[in-house]
Amino acid sequence: MCSGVNWAALILWGACGVVEGSQRASQDEGPATVSPARRGPDGVLVHTVRSEYQSGQTKVRVLLPDRVQAARRYPVVYVLPVEAGDGQQYGVGLDVVRKHDLHNRYSAIFVAPTFSDLPWYADHPTNPTIRQESYVLKVVLPAIEKEYPAIAGRDGRWLLGFSKSGWGAWSLLLRHPDVFGRAVAWDAPLAETAPKKYGMGPIFGTQANFEQYRVETLLRTQAAHLGEKPRLVLMGYGNFRQQHVRVHEEMFQWGIPHIYRDGPARKHHWDGGWVPEAMELLAAR
Repeated sequence: MCSGVNWAALILWGACGVVEGSQRASQDEGPATVSPARRGPDGVLVHTVRSEYQSGQTKVRVLLPDRVQAARRYPVVYVLPVEAGDGQQYGVGLDVVRKHDLHNRYSAIFVAPTFSDLPWYADHPTNPTIRQESYVLKVVLPAIEKEYPAIAGRDGRWLLGFSKSGWGAWSLLLRHPDVFGRAVAWDAPLAETAPKKYGMGPIFGTQANFEQYRVETLLRTQAAHLGEKPRLVLMGYGNFRQQHVRVHEEMFQWGIPHIYRDGPARKHHWDGGWVPEAMELLAAR
């Protein structure tokens, strides 16, 4: 009765039933309040979120395959932003996913959260409203896996990002290898050694806190826990080729399986041409 549901015309998943957002009260997700979804003209479902982990209202945008089978569960690709709020200087990740029909090509759910502050995917050591890592783990993931037919496990949680969000994709997986299965980064400053550039300082707070998220440190300490199959993908560059080369060589030295593409050079932008290749590599078995 519920197979082949046309999710583009519906709002929320609910045990073989779907209800319109206007008919359902807001729900509590632990430390957050997540609104019912509203479908925009582009077909993207939008939840608004109030969380103690963020300084203001945020959003979680969801793009489903056009047709979803009720008995099936789908991998979720978290499209991590590089800007705070609804910033679009570097484009919109979900727009690029829709443009290339990746949600249908890979039969995956794509999710794009927003953040009140510049996203570096870390918890500030003293400011309780800048807990970006906690927001992802304790608000976004549970909300998605409660409301949608998502694979609720490591193998169904993939991370995709570039620049700051490439750093975020890798640091989230490396800090939580039992939570996330795969991560891809493009043109990301993965070899930064101190929180002195690109708006890092206000998010990490201190050098000591930064060290807990530093990608090179995490690669070295987590090398033995990443398994024998590649879970990290490093591809393309625009601004950070030397950092990519350095990290690739370190991963080779530490015996970390990974997929590496040294180029091509592309624009530092969501619509720079890298997203389709990133998904192809991310989904490779």
